[in-house]
Amino acid sequence: MDEIKEKIKKDIYSAKDELFELSKYIYDNPETGGREYKASARLEDMLERHGFTVKRGYLGLDTAFRADYGSGDGAAVAVMAEYDALPGLGHGCGHNLICTAAAGAAIALQPVIDWSGGLVTVFGTPAEETNGAKVTMADAGVFDPYDIAIMAHPSDKYCVYSSSLAMDALRFEYFGRAAHASAAPQEGINALDAVIMFFNGINALRQGMEEGSRIHGIITDGGKAPNIIPEHAEACFYVRASTRIGLDELKEKVLNCAKGAELATGATLKVSKFEFSFDNMITNRHLAEVCLENLKLLDVYDVSGNDENMGSTDMGNVSHRVPSMHMYFKITNQGTPGHSIEMRDAAGSSKGMNGMLTAACVMAMTAADVITDGNLRRRVRDEFNRAMQ
Repeated sequence: MDEIKEKIKKDIYSAKDELFELSKYIYDNPETGGREYKASARLEDMLERHGFTVKRGYLGLDTAFRADYGSGDGAAVAVMAEYDALPGLGHGCGHNLICTAAAGAAIALQPVIDWSGGLVTVFGTPAEETNGAKVTMADAGVFDPYDIAIMAHPSDKYCVYSSSLAMDALRFEYFGRAAHASAAPQEGINALDAVIMFFNGINALRQGMEEGSRIHGIITDGGKAPNIIPEHAEACFYVRASTRIGLDELKEKVLNCAKGAELATGATLKVSKFEFSFDNMITNRHLAEVCLENLKLLDVYDVSGNDENMGSTDMGNVSHRVPSMHMYFKITNQGTPGHSIEMRDAAGSSKGMNGMLTAACVMAMTAADVITDGNLRRRVRDEFNRAMQ
């Protein structure tokens, strides 16, 4: 294994010019979710040049792909690639580094697959920031045959025991009746009043929420003019909790707040989803421990415990179908927030590029451990099965 891992590191650093060019191209051409045509095409072309069999437009998603190397004989590893940017900000979440690290790790695993058999697949997963394609893929069962699924995300620190919140994206619409706000307000039903009452109900709900739960929303329609009773008002909320079960319980309370506002005002309520739902991330600790040891081989010792600043990700849905790991790698100073100009600048910096190489190495080394060690695969699977009971 020492020789295998040394070769993985050598191969990735030998390919750094190609990887840097790919990452910079995607960084310089940011595309939002579902529109990542340039990014997906560059990734697909690169993986095809390296001998992968690529399926473009995977599952009917224009910018999704699947790139396979190897066969079904032996262990199967899925590596996740994200490449969508943020509206108006560009790669403020560093997805240009995520997809490049995924491609680099998969290419470095080819000699391992040639030697031991098995399969490595890069899944190009668009729109993680909105309607994450991993949700569609997980629902379709494409990850079920794999032994592990891994990815690496840029951050202000290294972390292998990551978590995320389960999340539902809910739209609340109230339909009332328009009337002249001064001459005949009694003839109207104020939909905006219902939304405001709903917000107040949410705020009263917060004191009884479990630690880690989050509810945050905005009013997206509050009426057309101040002299017209609003006949339509709308608010969009993200509702989050540490587990799917906890989220379902919290969501029921949120819905009751919304129904209460409907009853009090006489407006008619309509509830719908405006984005896919994400499950909480379940990190496989056996995988994380192997990853931690491989970071030490790369002289990375400053690794945080469980990440406490949790958002939500569609990788959570993957982790409910296959043993998974969503590690973080450092590209900037501690305390730099994600989705910020500072994080965007780091994602295009030399420090960001070098962090990406480290991430590619540690993912490939961890996958190599799983591919070549049947006992480790069994321990990883046993832990996953217990977590899903």
